[in-house]
Amino acid sequence: MTSRRYVDAVGFWCVLGYTALAFLARQTGEPDLRAFFVLAAWTGLPVFGLFLHFRRAGEPFPVSRLLFWAIAFRLIGLVGGPFYEDDFYRYLWDGYRFATAGTPYGAAPEEFFVDPAVPALFQGVLDGVNYPELPTIYAPVTQVVFLVAYWIKPASIGVLQAILIAVDLAVVGLLLRLAPARNVLLYAWCPLVIKETAFTAHPDGVGVCLLLAAIVLARDRRWWFAAALLGLAVATKTFALVLAPLILVGARFRHWLIFAGTLAACYLPFVVAGGTDLVSLLTFARDWEYNSAVFGLLGAFVPPSGARLVVGLLFAAFWGWYCLRYVRGGERGIPRGDLLFGVLLLLSPVINPWYLLWLLPFAVLFPSFWAWTASAAILLSYVTGLNLPDFTLQPYAQPLWVRGLEFGLIGLALAVDLTARRRREMQEDMK
Repeated sequence: MTSRRYVDAVGFWCVLGYTALAFLARQTGEPDLRAFFVLAAWTGLPVFGLFLHFRRAGEPFPVSRLLFWAIAFRLIGLVGGPFYEDDFYRYLWDGYRFATAGTPYGAAPEEFFVDPAVPALFQGVLDGVNYPELPTIYAPVTQVVFLVAYWIKPASIGVLQAILIAVDLAVVGLLLRLAPARNVLLYAWCPLVIKETAFTAHPDGVGVCLLLAAIVLARDRRWWFAAALLGLAVATKTFALVLAPLILVGARFRHWLIFAGTLAACYLPFVVAGGTDLVSLLTFARDWEYNSAVFGLLGAFVPPSGARLVVGLLFAAFWGWYCLRYVRGGERGIPRGDLLFGVLLLLSPVINPWYLLWLLPFAVLFPSFWAWTASAAILLSYVTGLNLPDFTLQPYAQPLWVRGLEFGLIGLALAVDLTARRRREMQEDMK
């Protein structure tokens, strides 16, 4: 009973923090960064303490309370709305274009700036779209989500938030089928997850949900459905390609055909209509850099094209090594998505905070200090010219100290994990 009261006390404490964050998000302008970091610590540190308490006590975590407070936090995010981000304008615009033109691809938003046919409701949306010179970068399944939100209520970010909150709660439900509730707590009550999904409406959770559902089905050897869901996951975001082949290792050739066929079916109508997300995706992969780690270091010594080639080869080598190890291991367990996505992000030219939504579910299955430290440290990436009262910085530029502190914290946490692992191995050898 005491532990349950402790859960409710932490839940209520976090509600106060998220309520304050929602209040700040609804004010004119963006929330003060100092206030944001204080509230992130307010809502994050007690959750880690709660996890450690239940792990030491060996008690089962009360699932009903886990879900109750997880829903409460997300509903507060729904009220608060987006901050530090303007990507949601693109989501709303894509939904409109999909509904009215039959495809969101092909035409860049800037082509409609002086188009009198654009309804007044969407003129304001169009004004907020970033990189309007580029067609949309979002994949077909994500576009269907935007379309459904448009059908329910055009130009409503609240509707899209509600849909993505429901998807995120489905992710929590899937994780409860794969891991103990105390581990799932780390995801369900994670400030980064709640900020990026409930407040800001980033749609990565759709692909994550499909990927986890495929893992659950593959574990039960329901390959037909697993393969189809994997195809949908890749058609939501290419990140899913990192794990899809590993999940299908135990499947038959016909299941691989189902996977490929589902992926092709998602893209084919848009190819016929004249465009897909691949044009802007290639531009993104070729030109953009933000909050990078290894790529940023390489950029100090080699040209960007050379740095991209190096990090691409490094990830391919790591992925190939892991695949061989996984296949030779014999046991078809859940792939280490935490390691694979972790290395991918470490090498990537762009590390946006919401990219960790792909990594964190696997940090529930394979808990580590470094992964959950990363979920907090990545919030430092919001320290940019856009959010600082420093007009000497470009909008997406970061002060020099930001990446050092961000990746230094993650590296320190990784060192703690490796030290703890070494101690465990030494203790086992002594037995």
